[in-house]
Amino acid sequence: MKIISVVGARPNFMKIAPIIKAVKKKKNLTNILVHTGQHYDKKMSKLFFDELDIPKPDINMEVGSDTHAQQTAKIMMGFEKILIDHKPDLVLVVGDVNSTMACAITAAKLNIPVGHIEAGLRSFDRTMPEEINRLVTDSISDFLFTTSIDADQNLKKEGVPAKKIFLVGNVMIDTLLANTRQAKNSRIMNRLGLKERDFALVTLHRPSNVDEKNDLKNIIEIFLQLQKHTKVVFPIHPRTHRKMEEFGLLKKTKDFPRLIFTEPLGYLDFLNLMMHCRMVFTDSGGIQEETSVLRIPCLTLRENTERPITVTYGTNVLVGLDKKRILREAERILRGQGKKGREIPLWDGQAARRIADILSELKLK
Repeated sequence: MKIISVVGARPNFMKIAPIIKAVKKKKNLTNILVHTGQHYDKKMSKLFFDELDIPKPDINMEVGSDTHAQQTAKIMMGFEKILIDHKPDLVLVVGDVNSTMACAITAAKLNIPVGHIEAGLRSFDRTMPEEINRLVTDSISDFLFTTSIDADQNLKKEGVPAKKIFLVGNVMIDTLLANTRQAKNSRIMNRLGLKERDFALVTLHRPSNVDEKNDLKNIIEIFLQLQKHTKVVFPIHPRTHRKMEEFGLLKKTKDFPRLIFTEPLGYLDFLNLMMHCRMVFTDSGGIQEETSVLRIPCLTLRENTERPITVTYGTNVLVGLDKKRILREAERILRGQGKKGREIPLWDGQAARRIADILSELKLK
């Protein structure tokens, strides 16, 4: 079976790395890796390929950044030609970015089967572009690989036949568990002058949090208040940095040395910080998962999550943008009363192996 697997944005890289390794072990599977180039910044792309030992993409489309519609259109136009030239038996897409949906649609229109890894996740918030990508991709996929039982339930409610659904676990956690030892060798804590459990870690990039001046100002004020009690480390996403400059918020943070801004970090440096921090503030889905496995308290600055298992099983608390609630939860964590979490079924580092086993047994028409 000839597979084309697709990556496009930073979260995809962590998900595809273990799959490539697992597929390589199957004699009846071959894989062509296509990078759409949706993320093109070195910190957001090349560094991750290097650190996670992902082979150089066989094809790099280099579509770059654009509006959702234009970027999706560019990916579809370029990917159609790749499919016609290479004639794969299956297209494998991961996650919920524009590349995921665009490549799934293109393959489906050419009657090429689609496998979606991380299928069935739902926030039930259609203002999120990722939710639209998830719904569309799942509706046209032939093989839906899920991370948790709630994802299976979502798909069945939407009318997906049970025979198309495969509960395999979480490939993001495969990558996490495979890299914790190497991440311990990072010198990032020394470079930033940090001590273990003596800082909070922040990651923030969603338009709903950073595009409105009042919301972003409110979030920054929360961190200025928090830094009185613990250092706050904020690897700043390019989008967030642009908005902070635009709104004049960067100037306001200059006199607060315990609020530490850094450039976007590589996977291993960020993982090292996540493993050793007191708590994480995020609006990222993947980080909700990673903190739950690491048993690090996580405060998610959103009203909803497509990963509810991180709340029911994990260490995640949804706090929205309510300043009082966020600070109250942070104070609880500082007192040692944060959520401890428990083991999440099948998040054991073997999801990619299960996927490769299923792929190698598939009988495609």
